[in-house]
Amino acid sequence: QVRVAESGGKLVQPGGSLTLSCEVSGQDISRHGMGWKRQVPGISVSWAQRELVASISTSGHPYYHESVEGRFTISRDNAKGTVLLQMNSLRPEDTGVYSCNTSPFATLPLSKGTLVTVSS
Repeated sequence: QVRVAESGGKLVQPGGSLTLSCEVSGQDISRHGMGWKRQVPGISVSWAQRELVASISTSGHPYYHESVEGRFTISRDNAKGTVLLQMNSLRPEDTGVYSCNTSPFATLPLSKGTLVTVSS
């Protein structure tokens, strides 16, 4: 059974930092690009409609949305089946529900994600 579980989201003040973790079990992620997307809390949209925040290729090459470039870092550990998103200098506009899946197309079960709230 394939399972995706995100964690690490919480309420943080502007300028703060968080590390989000995505753990995939039952599926080898080494053959897939992986990505983090976010959506507005309380609004349900398809995976394709969510905003891509960052992705990482099978060879480890990262991509970042221009709004997070220089502040976020994505990494992967294929042996552990994990994808991390280190978030620094957080801003209120970073608030959202963050989810991970294969990139560019979601092939894993969609999970509920983890909520990040940036507010003073």
